[in-house]
Formats: sequence, structure tokens, C-alpha cells
Amino acid sequence: MPLHPAAAQILEMMKQLPSTAAPFSVEAFRLGDAQPLPFPKMEVAEVRDLVLAGTPARLYHPRPGEALPVVFFLHGGGWVCGSIETHDVTCRALAAKAGVAVISLDYPRAPENPFPAPLEASYRALQALGDAVPSIDTGRIAVAGDSAGGNLAAALCLLTKERGGRAIAHQLLIYPVTDTDFTRESYRANGADYFLTAPMMHWFWEQYVGDAVANPPSLAAPLRATDLSGLPSATIITAEYDPLRDEGEAYAARLKAAGVPVRLERVAGVFHGFASMPGVLPPADAALDLAAADLRRAFHM
Repeated sequence: MPLHPAAAQILEMMKQLPSTAAPFSVEAFRLGDAQPLPFPKMEVAEVRDLVLAGTPARLYHPRPGEALPVVFFLHGGGWVCGSIETHDVTCRALAAKAGVAVISLDYPRAPENPFPAPLEASYRALQALGDAVPSIDTGRIAVAGDSAGGNLAAALCLLTKERGGRAIAHQLLIYPVTDTDFTRESYRANGADYFLTAPMMHWFWEQYVGDAVANPPSLAAPLRATDLSGLPSATIITAEYDPLRDEGEAYAARLKAAGVPVRLERVAGVFHGFASMPGVLPPADAALDLAAADLRRAFHM
């Protein structure tokens, strides 16, 4: 279907933000972080900053004092930009819609902290949840993330399977980065005109894994993992007009083939980043409602 009318309007608004055209720079992308679009924020009873294993984080708790299940959220931004501030709207929406606690991690970013630093910081923070946040149920944890954060969430499940640690009940992957194959159909169809471009994504990968873009380790590119069996159930949400669409859907297919319960939802008429726009983009609210329902189901709520 064509772009949703609200998505088309937002895409035009985004073109007025500081330029992120080539040649790309860390400074230009992070300047864009400082000028977010004014999307409405849902009210959450408790929102406070904290530190998990040395990494800044933010807690969203809809019922303070009650030990709620927790979603451990990792923001997108190509591993280079994005922050707990840029994803405040999304985390508030997940907490309010699902009725669970959300902890958003401000993990160290590339290129100053390339792979595996963001993943290792995320793993350490996940292990520290119970000590730092008493008002959550650490027996019911999900990991979540969008784009590069979805990549980290998927990799965190793989790393936890390898090392052990806190059990993960579910993984919510929103248009995740899973591979470095830029020849997929969604890259050819959507890699130029819909916010996230193919050259931009290639540059992000270079910041994250350096000269290993052609052959990244599986903890950087989860689609390349040889064994996906035994991983947590998954909700994978992709966007019709997103260069990352096909690799997200390929990861869903690989998980299913490995016996992992998966719900795959391709959202029509939207582009990469749409889940950060609840309240102004109806498909964003619908997708987050679906995600919230799956989280509640995984938590037996």
C-alpha cells in the first residue's frame, strides 16, 4: 500500500531536520538527536534515572512499589546515535500499554565504543537489574529494541544462551538489524527515499564493526548465527518501506525453523523509525498495542 498519510507528512517534516546526507559524520547524527520531533508522551507514574553496572539507564514504572515484569529496552540509532532521550516516547508507550516496567539503557555508542562494547555493557546491565531496581520481578524479563537496539536485543539473547545469566522470557525486535547483506530486495526498493538509506546503514556498520562489515561475527549479525534453537519467544515487527524489512523477516523465519515461537508483523504503509511515533501515527499505536499484548502473554499476565 502507499505510505500512510500521516507517515508521509512526518517524512516531510523529518527532511527539515539537520542533514544526515553523505559524507556522514558522528557529529551530524548526534546533532539530530538534540532536535527530536515533538511527539506526545504518555504519562507513566514513575520515571527516574539510575545506573546499572556503570551504565546510565532510565526506569519507567506504571505502578511504583509493585514488583512488575520488566522490559529491558535498547534504543536504536545505528549504534552511533540515539539515547534514552530519543526513545523516551516509545518506552513510555510500552510501559503504559503493557502495564509493565521498562528500563531503557544508555549503552556506550560506536565509534568510540565499537563491537562488542555496547553488547557487553548491555549484558552486564541485565545481570545488575535485581540489585539496582527492587520494584521489578526479575523472574519475568523481556528484552526489546528497535533497529540497532533490536540487533543488540537479539544478540543479547544469543549471548545469554552462551554464557548463562538472567533468564529472558521474550524478545521484542522492532525492525531489527540482523545482517550486512545490502543486496536484499528491501534495500533495493527502500534504500534511498525513506529516512534510513542504504549508504547510511553501511556507514553505521563500519562504525560498529570496522573492517569486518563483509564478514561480521554472529553476535554482531544475529542472522549469521548457526544455532538459534532454545532462544526466547519473539515478536518481530517490520515496516513495509524499510531497507531492513527483509533481514528482520529472514531472522523471524530462521527462529521459526529452529523451533522458537515467533510472531512476525509487517506493518504496511510506514517507514523505518515509525514505532517512535505513537500518538500521531496510528500504525505505531497499533504495533505497540500488539507488542504489549505479546509481552503480557509472555509474562503470563
